[in-house]
Amino acid sequence: MNRKIYNDLIAWKNSKDFKPLIVLGVRQCGKTYIIDEFCQKEFKNYKKINLLFDTDVVKLYDSNDSSEKKYNDLKILLDFDFDKEDSVLFIDEIQVSENLISELKFFNEKHSNVRIICAGSLLGVKLAKLKKSFPVGKVTRLYMYPMDFEEFLIAYNQQELLYKIKDCFLNNISMGVLHNKAIDYYRRYLLSGGMPESVKKIINCGNDYYNYDLSILNDIIEDYKNDMNNHVANTNETLKIRNIYNSLVTQLQNASKKFQYSVINSDAKSREYSSPLNWLIESNMVQMCKCIKRPEKPLLGFVDEDVFKVYYSDVGIFNRLVNNDIKTIMLDDMKIYKGIITENYVANQLRANGIDLLYWKGNRKSKIDFLINTINDGIIPIEVKAFENTQSKSLKVYNDLYHPKYMIRVSLKDFGYKDGIKSIPLYAVFLIKNLVV
Repeated sequence: MNRKIYNDLIAWKNSKDFKPLIVLGVRQCGKTYIIDEFCQKEFKNYKKINLLFDTDVVKLYDSNDSSEKKYNDLKILLDFDFDKEDSVLFIDEIQVSENLISELKFFNEKHSNVRIICAGSLLGVKLAKLKKSFPVGKVTRLYMYPMDFEEFLIAYNQQELLYKIKDCFLNNISMGVLHNKAIDYYRRYLLSGGMPESVKKIINCGNDYYNYDLSILNDIIEDYKNDMNNHVANTNETLKIRNIYNSLVTQLQNASKKFQYSVINSDAKSREYSSPLNWLIESNMVQMCKCIKRPEKPLLGFVDEDVFKVYYSDVGIFNRLVNNDIKTIMLDDMKIYKGIITENYVANQLRANGIDLLYWKGNRKSKIDFLINTINDGIIPIEVKAFENTQSKSLKVYNDLYHPKYMIRVSLKDFGYKDGIKSIPLYAVFLIKNLVV
C-alpha cells in the first residue's frame, strides 16, 4: 500500500545529515512493512534484523567492550558491511536493547556515513523511560500514523475521485453528484479505520462491505491490552492505563470534552494517573489535544497545561470499542456516539498530516474544536459538525472576539464558502494540511 511517509524516508536518504532514523508509531500502523519496502527499493545492499530474535546482537551490546569493537563485531555477526556505499541496516524492535539505542550516538559521531533505520513496538514508551542517555541531536525521528483518508482512497484505486476532491477544495466548488460517493467512502473509512490490515480486509470485500470482518479490529484491541499487561512495571499501573483508555468514550461525551481524572473514578488524582496517561500518549494509542488560552501566535506559547482532550488514535478502533456494527456505521445511525466519533476522526486526520492538535475554550460555554496556524491567513478556527445542521453559536462568539480572516466548518455538507465560513466535507479534512504553516 502507498504510504505518504515514503516521501519522508526518501528525503532522509537524500539528506546530507547522515543521522540514524527512528520511526515511531502505534502498533500495527505499518511501520515494519513500509520501512522494509523502502530499504529493498532504494538501496543496493540491505540487511534487516529483529532484536526479538537476533539475541546475539543484544548480548553484544550488553557487553563491556568499547563502542568501536562492538561496531566491528556487529559487522562480522551480521555478515553485512553497512559501511559500504548504498547500504542500509534496519533494526526492528530496537526497544529490546537500551544499550544499542544509546550507541546510536556513536554511529552518528564516528561513522556518520552509515544508514540505519530503527523501529519497534512501544518504542516511544521505551525512549521516554531510558535509563541510559538518549542520543539527543544525533538521530532523526519520524512519526507514522494509521492511514489517513487520502491513503485510504489511493488503496481503493480512487485516484480520480481524489483529484476531484482536491480540485474542489482549492477552488471552493461543489462536488456535485460525486459528493455522495465520497461520503460513502468516508463511512467505509469510519468502519475500517486506518490500520493497514483492516483496510486490506475492507477492500477485499469489494462493494459488499457488509461482509467486512470486524475481528481484525478486535485483534488489534487485544494486542493493545496485551501490551498494557506485558510492558508495564506492575499490575496497579496496568489497571490505571486500562481505566484511562476505557474512560475516553465518557470523557469525550462530556459537554466540555475536557479530560477529567474524576471520570476515571471519583477518587482519581492527576499525580496518580499522569504517568499512565503519558504511557498511552507515548505508545501512540491516544492523541492529546491541548487547550489554548488565547488564539495568538505562537499558539504553543498559550497552552493551558491543565486542560486538554484525549482521542483514540484510530477511529475504526473507537467504533469497535463502542460496539458500533457495520449497519450502524454505514447507515449513519451512530446516535449518541456520532458527534464524538466524527470529532475523533478529524483529530486523527489532522495529526496524521503533521498538524498539532489544539483547541480553544472561551466563556459562555463556547469552544472551538481545533485551531490551526495558516500560512497566509493567521490563526483559523475549525468547527466539526457530524450532521448537516451546521448552526453554531461558538463560531459566532469566536468571530466577534478575534475576527479571523475566515473560519472553517467541517461537516457532511459539500464544499462552499459563505459568510466568512469555508465549508469542508469530512472526507476532505486531510487537505487542511495545505493551509498550515
